[in-house]
Amino acid sequence: MIDRVEIVVTAGNGGDGVVSFRREKFVPRGGPNGGDGGDGGDVVLQADRSIRTLAELGRRRQYKAPRGQHGQGSNKHGRNGEDLNLKVPPGTVVTAIEEDGTESHLGDLKDEAQKLVVAEGGAGGWGNTRFANSVHQAPRIAQRGARGDEVRVRLDLKLLADVGVAGLPNAGKSTLLAAVSAARPKIGAYPFTTLEPNLGVVDVGWEQFVMADVPGLIEGAHEGAGLGLDFLRHIERTRLILHLIDGSTDDPLRDMDTVDAELGQYGHGLSERPRVVAINKIDLPEVAEREAGLRKLFAERGVDVTFISAAGGTGVEELMTTLATKLRETEEPVESEAEPGELAILRPLDGRVKVVKEDDVFEVIGRKAVSFAETMPLESDEGRAEVWRRFQRWGVLGALRRAGAHPGDRVRLGLVELEMP
Repeated sequence: MIDRVEIVVTAGNGGDGVVSFRREKFVPRGGPNGGDGGDGGDVVLQADRSIRTLAELGRRRQYKAPRGQHGQGSNKHGRNGEDLNLKVPPGTVVTAIEEDGTESHLGDLKDEAQKLVVAEGGAGGWGNTRFANSVHQAPRIAQRGARGDEVRVRLDLKLLADVGVAGLPNAGKSTLLAAVSAARPKIGAYPFTTLEPNLGVVDVGWEQFVMADVPGLIEGAHEGAGLGLDFLRHIERTRLILHLIDGSTDDPLRDMDTVDAELGQYGHGLSERPRVVAINKIDLPEVAEREAGLRKLFAERGVDVTFISAAGGTGVEELMTTLATKLRETEEPVESEAEPGELAILRPLDGRVKVVKEDDVFEVIGRKAVSFAETMPLESDEGRAEVWRRFQRWGVLGALRRAGAHPGDRVRLGLVELEMP
């Protein structure tokens, strides 16, 4: 199972606006009629239960949405670019990775058909009709389409299971899953047989629940030892933990403490999660002889244990009934991360402006102002005049003056530089 991939997603650029004038017979002074460009397509992640892993998405490293079409004369608006919908399994956590390595949580796709916009398409450029007014009746400028967002995102799949089976390697987790469900995980008499998570649906009477068999834990798992982080990432979402212990080891109680310590040091509420403890391999004579002593030893620690044989079936049905009963009494784990709806767009367009002075350059920070300047034809006097006219209205000029800028000073807006008028 591929449960972590990094991809680069690029939204579509906006289409360019056009400079056009009516030139029809018998229509004197027709005026401008240049249409706007279409908006670029967004990149959208959508949860889909028919998708089980991130393997298909990880086959490529870059995904790009279509751009918007350019505007045309006669006030014809360019066609908007179609959104690029990428399907992921429910339980996918989305994280943005900046160029300096910093990470920010974008959203968590847990429910069927839930969507998250991770890269927003660029706005289409304005045609010259937009710049006409009572004073300036024949504008000869048009706006280029804005660039779409480019974001590097990491997708982590955290399995959505009701019961997570925790235990040291070779405790019999895969054998138990195969015995109680139709899942067929790899089974072997050696540690780390399970290299990837497995899910199985368990039927108990009229009830059903999902059990996850994930890679075994060893000491230091919370720091990445063995396959620990792969295990802990998946068990984080489970409602109930089944702690499976190999009854044939020298010290089963110490084995339980080792796993408990790793769950506690990993955090995310795992140490407080409800659990059921089962000792496996009761079919072995040496384990059967120790049953009374082990039961008393665990009871002294306040732990009620169930003895089972995953291979032979002894006690398994009773254990599944116990798990089903416990699940009815257990609430869903509380998620500490923000809901996707609060962060549906990575960098929303707004009009807030901040001015920072670096050396002799005043840098304007504010996506609306920067995007407008980058898409205007600044090589023409008319284009520059329109930028400063808009900035006067939007308060950008006032912010520059408050920061100490004077006529003739250099002003940087994203990829372009202007001279303060």
